[in-house]
Amino acid sequence: MLSKFKNVLVLAPHTDDGELGAGGTINKLIELGANVYYFAFSTVEQSVPDGYPKDILKKEVRKATKKLGIKEENLIIYCYEVRKLNYVRQEILEDLIEYRKKIKPDLVLMPSLHDIHQDHSTIAKEGLRAFKQTTILGYELIWNNLSFDTTSFVKLKKRHIEAKCNALKEYQSQGMRDYMSEDFIKSLAKTRGVQIGCKYAEAFEVVRWVI
Repeated sequence: MLSKFKNVLVLAPHTDDGELGAGGTINKLIELGANVYYFAFSTVEQSVPDGYPKDILKKEVRKATKKLGIKEENLIIYCYEVRKLNYVRQEILEDLIEYRKKIKPDLVLMPSLHDIHQDHSTIAKEGLRAFKQTTILGYELIWNNLSFDTTSFVKLKKRHIEAKCNALKEYQSQGMRDYMSEDFIKSLAKTRGVQIGCKYAEAFEVVRWVI
């Protein structure tokens, strides 16, 4: 089923969200021949830890997405201000509609509609508006999800989870966060795998399923 998707768009409110929510699946899609695009809407310059240059996340997302196999030219980085994406939601929607015409994605991966972070919620809602005729899966960021419907799973191999972990290691400026740890990433992948009888998996909410 996964191999039928040829043009995939990953919507990441902030650099690293796409890898955290769907890194293993992204790597598997590319392995199966999909052309994956990654849109990062904020490089979080206002929240970069002391001691790092303000543009550090631009550099880190380039390295991280490369580890997953995403082509450099398929990475689009915006510089919208963190925690204020809702102020520019119309601009974001227009950006998405413009690229919808260029890319014509058959699968969109974005935050869950139940994600309570204000930036994540904005991207999810504008993503649904822009791609309502496309299959959409909401990825899991459990520290922001008050609820999450595990209505879809992607079976993964060890190599896909290792690619995800290696990608996230590129975010040295974010290494202090518990959810960036390799133990957490592997534990969650194993938990989702147990639910469907395999070793590793990522879970998604079905937002739209176009057959």
